[in-house]
Amino acid sequence: MLFFKKSLIILLGSILVAFGINFFLVPFHLLDGGGVGIGLIIHYLLNIKVGLAIICISIPIFLVAWVYYRSFFYNGIHGLLFSSVVIDFLYPLHIAGEKLISNSMIGAICGGFFVGLGIGLMLRFGITIGGTDLLAQMIAKLLRANPGLCILAIDIVVVTVGSILVDSVSLFHSCITVISVGITTSMLVKRHY
Repeated sequence: MLFFKKSLIILLGSILVAFGINFFLVPFHLLDGGGVGIGLIIHYLLNIKVGLAIICISIPIFLVAWVYYRSFFYNGIHGLLFSSVVIDFLYPLHIAGEKLISNSMIGAICGGFFVGLGIGLMLRFGITIGGTDLLAQMIAKLLRANPGLCILAIDIVVVTVGSILVDSVSLFHSCITVISVGITTSMLVKRHY
């Protein structure tokens, strides 16, 4: 029963994250933080699929988890692989997002909400979707901190690095995305940890 429940959570969380990324963030070239943000930066720079980029940047962090936090590794590897496939599979949603969403602020807030909802839902069950989420989870366990706040700190670093790619309006909206993801994730996991 636990396997079925976790599988359902991974499916639902992955769809929410993929929807947030592809429908709201990609059409406006918005950034997020963490593994998703790095995946978006790589996508915008090199036109590599976001999910594939997330897998590539997550490998070193998952190797650390394999050595020091084996349970996080096992819970995270399924979320990483499945969500990355779903993100790339639902990439065509960006076409609908371009046509239906006219304001990048709406994209930033709603994209952040859906990404945070998916990540937060999975974190409640110890599942991560990318290396930096796993890193945040390991830091949160070590420091007994809220993983959502750890994710927010990492996200700020990633968006700062990604700021060389976007104009000032997109950068501002990307910061709104990070805040939206952090708040939504924190609300879902604050009582769990």
